[in-house]
Order: sequence, then C-alpha cells, then structure tokens
Amino acid sequence: MQTEILTMSNQVPEDGTLLPLMEEFYTIQGEGYHTGTAAYFIRLGGCDVGCHWCDVKESWDASIHPLTTADSIIENAKKYPAKTVVITGGEPLIYNLDYLTKGLHQAGIKTFIETSGAYPLSGEWDWICLSPKKFKAPRKDVLEAAGELKVIVFNKSDFAWGEEYAQLVGPNCRLYLQPEWSKSKEMTPFIIEYVKENPKWDISLQTHKFLNIP
Repeated sequence: MQTEILTMSNQVPEDGTLLPLMEEFYTIQGEGYHTGTAAYFIRLGGCDVGCHWCDVKESWDASIHPLTTADSIIENAKKYPAKTVVITGGEPLIYNLDYLTKGLHQAGIKTFIETSGAYPLSGEWDWICLSPKKFKAPRKDVLEAAGELKVIVFNKSDFAWGEEYAQLVGPNCRLYLQPEWSKSKEMTPFIIEYVKENPKWDISLQTHKFLNIP
C-alpha cells in the first residue's frame, strides 16, 4: 500500500487522522539512548521553535508538506522488520498524535518521539526524547514524562542551561549532552571533560552522520 496523500487542503484535523508528512524512512537511530537500533522514522512538517542551527529547516513550513492519512503511515510502518517508530519533526506535538500512536500500538509497533516539549503531550508513548530549546521552553507535562533529556551543546553556557532542566525531569530520566554538529570539533572536548566531572550525564553523538545514513 503506497502512502495515501491528500493535497486538497492543508488544514490538519484536530483528531490527527491527517498529518503533514515531510518524509518517512527506515534506518538506524543515530542519537541518544537508542543509538544503533533499527527504526522507522516519521518526520512531520511544522515547527515554530526556530532553532538557528536546525538541520531540517525545510520541515518548518507545514503547508509545503502534503496532508497524509495516519492509516497509510501505519500501514507503511508495518512493512519493516523493526517494530519501532520514531516520530520527529519539525515539532510533532503541534498535532494530536493520539490516533496515529494508538494505531501503531494496535499493530504491535513501539512508539518513540523526539520533541522540544513546547506543546501539550498527546499520544501513547513507549519512549519520549525531550530536547529542549531556548526559544520555546518545554512544558511540565513533557518534562515529567520524558525518558531521555538530550541537551544540544552549541556553546559553553549550554551546560548550566542543561542542568536547569536536569532538575525538572523525573529521577529515572537519562541525561545526554550532544554537540551541535557544526560546533562538534570545538565543543566535544568540553563535553568530554564535563561528563567526566558530572557522570550523571552521558554523551550523545550524531552517529548517523558519520555513517552517512538518514
């Protein structure tokens, strides 16, 4: 079954049965807690958080990405051996993800999300990766539900900023520091020393970029 795309309207329904799909692909997870594991990625269009170092700025404008039925996204995810889906963006929590994630669970597929946490938490999740941004603070409901806090380190002030959020997540939340890709050569040595001094943190790297995969 090919993904069913609707181009008649860019109005996303409140029930989440149609979503602006930028791309979907099967790959290896490159960052954070699940690095190195196979997963089906669903990238939704639409974001107003506006990180200047974002590497997928083409995802920001939801109107250029066709509305796609959640049912067809689920059918595509079912084709692949790894029964794990990562929903990312853009900022996926702009949309109601209850319908999509419930359908994935009914198909026996685990649901992971990568989010800035700036919007209300919807959906049924097996794992929440919270990557907060300075431009729009994460909400309390997402902070409390996060299994993983991933702080992108662009400059040295981000260590103190990340510690602020480490105090707000749950006691079992995994903590990661990840160098922003364009600053990795500069910031990685600082991250190494910081983690050695503060071992509650782990290092996350964008291994998919080293592997030259999506």
